[in-house]
Amino acid sequence: MSADPKSSGLRIALVAGESSGDHLAAHLMAALKEKLPQVSFVGIGGTNMRAQGMEIWWPLEKLAVMGYVEVLKRYREISSIRRALKARLLSEKPDLFIGVDAPDFNLDLEIALRTKGVKTMHYVSPSIWAWRGGRIKKIAKAADRVLALFPMEPPLYKQAGIPVTYVGHPLADQISSTTDKRAMREKLGLPQDKPVYALLPGSRQSEVESLGETFIRAARLLHERVPNALFLVPLITRETRLAFEVARYKQAAQDLPFHIVFGHTKEAMGAADAVLVASGTATLEAALIKRPMVIAYKLSPLTYKLMKRRALLPYVGLPNILAGRFIVPELLQDEATPEKLADALLKEAAPERASELDVEFARIHNTLRQNTAEKAAAAVLDVLNQK
Repeated sequence: MSADPKSSGLRIALVAGESSGDHLAAHLMAALKEKLPQVSFVGIGGTNMRAQGMEIWWPLEKLAVMGYVEVLKRYREISSIRRALKARLLSEKPDLFIGVDAPDFNLDLEIALRTKGVKTMHYVSPSIWAWRGGRIKKIAKAADRVLALFPMEPPLYKQAGIPVTYVGHPLADQISSTTDKRAMREKLGLPQDKPVYALLPGSRQSEVESLGETFIRAARLLHERVPNALFLVPLITRETRLAFEVARYKQAAQDLPFHIVFGHTKEAMGAADAVLVASGTATLEAALIKRPMVIAYKLSPLTYKLMKRRALLPYVGLPNILAGRFIVPELLQDEATPEKLADALLKEAAPERASELDVEFARIHNTLRQNTAEKAAAAVLDVLNQK
């Protein structure tokens, strides 16, 4: 393939399985379009990938399920999609396939495509540093190149002989080193003189259904202790908005001062004194925005038991993983009670906590700021040019 294939009409297939992957993929797609004006994209994605011109074969919501038990409930539908996608990709033979996270869906697909001569990349390293087992051997079969977001990942791949490029995280490029709380409140029409807490119960409908009522009950307890507090709830889809409204109705919480916003997650975090957040990429956003947080998560009991048995690390939140120690509290499963969440959130909202965390969050920010889109796009071109 030519080193400068700008007029060759390259076709790249991508699969993202959740909101964070949709953002990552769209970021990369925008950078690739600058280098390859004739490139086209197909596969499974969300609204951000569609906005970059991707032909969406299935929406990513079809894959956005978390946990072993939860996946089993949708196994037949997800397996059917993967079979149909594999058949179409093998028939159409794109120039490159990029699996964006979603390793349980993407790795087997990558192996099948790579065996038939399709070049493959995996964007977002599976958590080989967090889980027991031999997944790295599977990755070696699946990907011509891994794009790693976090600095502890490349040495593990190099040791295993797997081509890897450290690209950092695009959020670190996109989020400013400092976020002006007053400006964010002004943008969202919030008062400057009241305590504000951001509640982020998840980007998936299943997460909001699992955590929504608990977060609302925690907000009620917090409001009893801080009567002038306001609660910001950024939600990114109609499904998550509906799930939260259902939870609010079940808790008879129409009287609580919730400000629900559609999107505007970064602004909501920036306006807050502290953030209550479901484990995931949003915890990294909160760290980059330099806001104290409490991380919470709940899974089905069986899923949690299986995951805890396989875990190598004592923490699940990205800020703690990147710091190599607990710097923010995690309340998981049975520990994620409304009482404990309210207590922890009140403690984290103290002004001195923000000052304590600023140094650690700034270090994380600097480490992850790598001009990710450019590095990832350069790695894609390198793979495309390999014989």
